[in-house]
Amino acid sequence: MFRGPAVPANQIHDFHPPIAPSGLYWVVPVPEHGLTISPDGKTFTLEMQHVSIVDQPRWPALDSIATPAQMSFKMVWKSAGEPVKYDDPSKRFRFSGNRATCQLEAQVEVPSIGFSWKSDALNTSKADAAIIGEEVNGRYYET
Repeated sequence: MFRGPAVPANQIHDFHPPIAPSGLYWVVPVPEHGLTISPDGKTFTLEMQHVSIVDQPRWPALDSIATPAQMSFKMVWKSAGEPVKYDDPSKRFRFSGNRATCQLEAQVEVPSIGFSWKSDALNTSKADAAIIGEEVNGRYYET
């Protein structure tokens, strides 16, 4: 989040999951019922509540202080039915899926500083681009 133009000097919040002991970052496990897929396979809903994150406005500066926070969100992708395929053997990457619409609503809280923020409702959200499908890369890529 920024106060004014989106430049580093104006950043007042940066929310992300804490770095795991393994070194993995920007990733959290999805609970068993966090992702649901409609019976026709055309609508995917990812909903998570009270995900532990940190607010670290100066990230990635080495002296950046991380303040505990939490996030809840709901994100919905709906297939538009238009196929998308990309296969690049030289990069060992393949994607197959469909263009989609996507909507999101979210809220964050940083209790220690009394900060909270909530987005507009899901039905007011619109993404300019979205796709849903399957990808394969690296050693899992087979020609």
